[in-house]
Amino acid sequence: MAGIRLTPEEPEMPVGTPPRPQLPASVAGAGGGSGGLEMASDDERSVAADSWSVRSEYGSTLDDDQRYADAAEVLAAATASANFPSAASDYCSDKEDQDPGDVEGSMLGLQSYWDASYSEDLANFQEHGHAGEIWFGADVMDTVAVWTKSLCNIIQGGIPSGDDSIKSEVDEQLFSNYPVLDVGTGNGLLLQALAKQGFTNLTGTDYSEGAIELARNLATRDGFDSIKFLVDDILETKLDRKFKIITDKGTLDAIGLHPDGRAKRIMYWESVSNLVEPGGIVVITSCNHTKDELLQEVEDFSKRKIGKETIDEGAGPVSQIFRYIDHVRTYPTIMFGGVEGSQVCTVAFQRM
Repeated sequence: MAGIRLTPEEPEMPVGTPPRPQLPASVAGAGGGSGGLEMASDDERSVAADSWSVRSEYGSTLDDDQRYADAAEVLAAATASANFPSAASDYCSDKEDQDPGDVEGSMLGLQSYWDASYSEDLANFQEHGHAGEIWFGADVMDTVAVWTKSLCNIIQGGIPSGDDSIKSEVDEQLFSNYPVLDVGTGNGLLLQALAKQGFTNLTGTDYSEGAIELARNLATRDGFDSIKFLVDDILETKLDRKFKIITDKGTLDAIGLHPDGRAKRIMYWESVSNLVEPGGIVVITSCNHTKDELLQEVEDFSKRKIGKETIDEGAGPVSQIFRYIDHVRTYPTIMFGGVEGSQVCTVAFQRM
């Protein structure tokens, strides 16, 4: 949950669902004891698996056993070749040294998982015409699209940070051609929602070829042929242009679920800071981090990057890389332990 973390309940499995295969011992208990990565059961797939998944009303065309077996095989091979951190790694098992915002590693942090997932979604689209899952649900997606449009006033200098009048009207002639990048676009439905708000210069990237093929097919079917989709990994991006707006709905969450998630999140912010224009905005939607945790992560990144640039270039100090603008205030909230929070948070930052 974004505002409050609860222990996930064991989801009910349909009758006849086969048990998921267990990971090899070398992965499930790397290094022995409780310090190893555990990624096979529902609990071990993290709170994100429970919070994200708005399942479509159709059956799988891929066997769950096969998907988990494939991911387990990848994990085992990576561990054996030392591509993933060992049990002694700071990122995986040194609990005392972990960042409070860190989330335990999960299969949802692996490209092999998403390749299999989007292969399944693509097959379902081709057979039944279904679009697949909408992470965080259609209501959140639509809220993000409308709210992102309202943020264009900030790019135009019309509204100060944190002003609730962010709901005011936006001149569509000014923002419609703003270049927008959706990182980890998946099935591309957020870009379709943005197109309905009047944005016309839209690009979606994802490291999964299946996701991009699905997104292109859906955009063509739904009449959004002008949206551009590219296979690209945000952590090793090949994009050579800048964007006025960057959106992320769940991608930073997935990156944080990689066994080397802390280091990869730093790579993420480095790429995003290079892709967004000065004065442009970044809109992050997360179910694994609270607003305050995202603010702290951005502040830590700014300190790290500014310090390095000052040393490398001998330049004068820069106050910050991103500044906090605002967050969505309309998501439903719950009370737990006397603390109010929501399952999802959406936060906007402006590139300085």
